[in-house]
Amino acid sequence: MTPEAVHRRRWAILAVLMLSLLIVVLDNSILNVAMRTLATPPPTGLGATHGQLEWAVNSYTLVFAGLLFTSGLLGDRYGRKRVLLAGLVLFGVGSVLAGLSGSPGELIAFRALMGVGGALVMPSTLAVLMNVFERDEQPRAMGIWTGGVGVAIAVGPATGGLLLEHFWWGSVFMVNVPIVIVALIAMAVLVPDSRDPAPGRPDIPGVLLSVVGLVLLVYGIIKGGQLADFTDPEVLLTVGGGLAVLAGFVLHERHSRHPALDVRYFREPAFSAAVTAVALVFFALMGVTFFMVFYTQSVRGYTPFQTGLLLLPLAASQLFFASRAELAVKRFGARATCAAGLLAVAATMAAFVLLGTDTPIWVLEVLFVVQGAGMAHVTPPVTVTIMQSLPRERAGSGSAVNNIFRQVGGALGVAVLGSLLSAAYRGRIDGELAGLPGLSENARHAAGESIEATRTLAERMGPAGRALTERADEAFVHAMHITVVASAAVALAGAVVVALFMPGRRSAPGGRGDGEEGRSEGVGVPVAGRGREALKAQPEVER
Repeated sequence: MTPEAVHRRRWAILAVLMLSLLIVVLDNSILNVAMRTLATPPPTGLGATHGQLEWAVNSYTLVFAGLLFTSGLLGDRYGRKRVLLAGLVLFGVGSVLAGLSGSPGELIAFRALMGVGGALVMPSTLAVLMNVFERDEQPRAMGIWTGGVGVAIAVGPATGGLLLEHFWWGSVFMVNVPIVIVALIAMAVLVPDSRDPAPGRPDIPGVLLSVVGLVLLVYGIIKGGQLADFTDPEVLLTVGGGLAVLAGFVLHERHSRHPALDVRYFREPAFSAAVTAVALVFFALMGVTFFMVFYTQSVRGYTPFQTGLLLLPLAASQLFFASRAELAVKRFGARATCAAGLLAVAATMAAFVLLGTDTPIWVLEVLFVVQGAGMAHVTPPVTVTIMQSLPRERAGSGSAVNNIFRQVGGALGVAVLGSLLSAAYRGRIDGELAGLPGLSENARHAAGESIEATRTLAERMGPAGRALTERADEAFVHAMHITVVASAAVALAGAVVVALFMPGRRSAPGGRGDGEEGRSEGVGVPVAGRGREALKAQPEVER
């Protein structure tokens, strides 16, 4: 049971956790808007190449995903509050250094440091939430938590655009510092510490295998996206090596007396379906979000700040519906709610084919509202399913599993859909570039890398480049249409997985429902691995 003093301030604690989560998610979405600025030569930007810009994003993702599971275990063993505080400090220091970077290389390195801090923060926020809220309130609290993630993703571009209009590019990182300071003070005062009271011996081999496997896997995915070729030997070796190491991790955990992760949880169809749904929905979402910024800015001519404002309906929709998703789960069940949400996401992705070079912008806004509503009916129920399938004392590692699948899915989305976009764009624009006189093979290849590269060439051509700009816009829209159809197919696959394996209606009190024994009280989720062992110790919560 949660101590009464902690229970009384649980909503204030949730607000502090949301503030900590805000800076981790906000920073990545802010960076997306700053891409064009960072690509411009100094002093306006850093003169970063397309590859360097990708690594400014990917260095964070690589470190973040690789350390998520380890940080969850550290929180379970040594105290989630301590890990949260350490993560916030590292994130703040990394933000200052990133804002003062003098070269793209420095920016990439300091973004990796921020990834370490973010990895320490993310799992612990959800683990603390699980330990300060009783089971009947957890779905609502997690709905607000997941809604906050969506808000941060959508509000980031508006914040970044506003900063870029009035300050230098480094301000998109410096804005984290005052938020970090406020979060540190509030956390020290309000948030209790919690840990697994009987963690057993540290599983050092398991931790090392998880880090190496995740880093290799995510690096291979990122490299495949950069090369636009997933059959390249380097990509196959790193992805294959990562999968092999992770297979070794699973085998080790199955036979370990003190496993870092009880892999038996994955035997439960509901648990496995939930983590798969998380991966697939973020695959679809992050891939589309990555290039939507280029559509609004490069093709439609909106400023970074205006682009951020255009994303606000997505944030508002997610925030409004996320806290109400529990009502849909109570009435229709987790399976129907999540499947309907994924179908809405798939339909929205497919509807992006309506967007052209001069489509009324309100069409995009309507699609964002529907997309936000769909996401809001997917992420809270699947997060509840994952977290309530594990004992409370393992909340850190459970949160890490949730976030790992989300990060790997998102990284795959950016890499695979980004590669598809790049290939489709080059296939369309190469014919236009081939007809330009006096253009070398190297210059032609460089100009076909992205719409920004083509536009740069067109600007150098003066009035003669106007036709090339129009062709570039058309080629990008064509490539975007191909990519969103692929994204819609992925979301549709997620809906099928959910419809087949997620639990149905909410079970009756007492853990029985739908004629099956052992269902959770919150969303009708089978409780994996529960029993005497899970009930021996309640998680330790310190004031």
